[in-house]
Amino acid sequence: MEKFHREALEVARAIARLIALALGLENDFFDKSEMLGEPIAVLRLLHYEGQISEPAKGIFGAGAHTDYGLITLLATDENFGLQICKDKDAKPRIWEYVAPLKGAFVVNLGDMLERWSNCVFRSTLHRVLGNGQDRYSIAYFVEPSNDCLVECLPTCKSDENPPKFPPILCKTYLSQRYKETHVDLDTYKSSIDENLGTQHAPML
Repeated sequence: MEKFHREALEVARAIARLIALALGLENDFFDKSEMLGEPIAVLRLLHYEGQISEPAKGIFGAGAHTDYGLITLLATDENFGLQICKDKDAKPRIWEYVAPLKGAFVVNLGDMLERWSNCVFRSTLHRVLGNGQDRYSIAYFVEPSNDCLVECLPTCKSDENPPKFPPILCKTYLSQRYKETHVDLDTYKSSIDENLGTQHAPML
């Protein structure tokens, strides 16, 4: 796992260089120490049990979401399950499977890259559907260092297209996102108490 972590980070840095070139930046733009020179890189081993998803009933292996950070590398087994929506603003959303490819990473772009690039790149909306087979994957989440200032890249703004987001430190941004998506247990308990009257919810 430690070797995988080290080598996956080099893959992430190589992809970041391609992203930099695509945005008209120097290819080593993201290699700076405050960016991917000393990044936050988290490895997560995932097991989806052999259940069958029912989207109409809100039952998923993983519900629709985008990742917070810069990019995510995803290695999967041979089982289908991952779906993406290419246009997350579409109504209704159109979902399509990502075919597993042995020896390859799926690269999800994150919300931080969307913010950094002033929406030139859009984060990847994705979900997982279970089809009755056990499914395994390795997710590798990559973001810049805590003290990196995430502000609109110079090649992604103009008088006609000003920055859509204010500058923010990476650690502040990540903290905000965690708070937005993780339930406050006190609020959760209070809500249950209100619904059950005087009956108290069991301890979580």
